[in-house]
Amino acid sequence: MGMMGGRGFDVERRAPGIALVTFNQPDRLNGMTQAMKRDLLETIHQAQMDDSVRVVVFTGTGRAFCAGDDLAGGYQAHGEPAQVPVLPGGHQTPISTYDGLRVISQSVNLAVRALDKLTVAAINGYAIQSGLSLALACDFRIASTEARLGSATLRFGLLPDEGGQFLLVQHLGVGRAMDFLIRKRIVTAAEALDLGLVNEVVTPTDLLDRALALAGELAEGPQVAMRLLKRSIYVAAEVSFAQALEDIALRTAVSDHHSDAREGVQAFRQKRQPAFNQQLEG
Repeated sequence: MGMMGGRGFDVERRAPGIALVTFNQPDRLNGMTQAMKRDLLETIHQAQMDDSVRVVVFTGTGRAFCAGDDLAGGYQAHGEPAQVPVLPGGHQTPISTYDGLRVISQSVNLAVRALDKLTVAAINGYAIQSGLSLALACDFRIASTEARLGSATLRFGLLPDEGGQFLLVQHLGVGRAMDFLIRKRIVTAAEALDLGLVNEVVTPTDLLDRALALAGELAEGPQVAMRLLKRSIYVAAEVSFAQALEDIALRTAVSDHHSDAREGVQAFRQKRQPAFNQQLEG
């Protein structure tokens, strides 16, 4: 069947092997609901298991990438068919909040970070709270000059409960993450670039083209080695040097004996561009 859109977003396939996920509720600033998160999680799982998908790009419509959870009453009137049913329960009790976060909200960012395929966030506008954490969970971030990034959960007396505090510490370090979260900062694209939260900033009209160009570049690379390296980089961020060495040694035992490695060496000797991913295409 391949990847499908869901409640609150569309999915479009672009060559070579790019899945473009576009949040399509601009009148709600692409605010997330339980239904949207459930379908988005299913779509990420589809991307993981679909060999024709190499890179996933996330972007939004209107003034927002995703301006956080929809706090205006749990808006559910999505026009798209449901991929998976809504789960019962919610945030009525402390334990239901705990369960809801672990099972639904936090699972989306875990799935994005755990996705073997590379991911790009094309941040067209506001990326707040869950929108910020989703963007930070991606491997690359390109922002429009109109983008604004922040958590700002303390403005409502709430916490960055979908892993935003962890992701910000990884990107900024403890001191700057403390300043960013406690002072409820919402930064411009230029400020986000200076902080290291985004990789580059482009004009609004160039955003999608630039994101797709980057995705195309990534899609043409040796996919098996790139996916192994992605996993190893994230492992290295959380373990000791000795453990990181062990991890990369184990992954190298796979990549060194893969057909892409043989093709890469042969192409170098023959002074031509390598034809990677023949095994995947086969």
